[in-house]
Amino acid sequence: MNWRDHIEARPDVMGGKPVIRDTRITVEIILDWLAAGWSEAELFESYPRLSPDDLKAIFAFAREVVGDQLYAVVPKAA
Repeated sequence: MNWRDHIEARPDVMGGKPVIRDTRITVEIILDWLAAGWSEAELFESYPRLSPDDLKAIFAFAREVVGDQLYAVVPKAA
């Protein structure tokens, strides 16, 4: 999966945030909905222009973005 076939970022669309190509659907909003517990079916119902391949591209994009980074995970305070 080459996420670049599905995701673009242009300054004139959604302030330059990564979006599904030729839409205004941001990668961020799809990840937010998934984190909130939405199912794939709910996403596809709410965003009819979103395809299963677009969703795979979002995951590939996210993996690449975080893959080369180092993060400090701070334990949650009790």
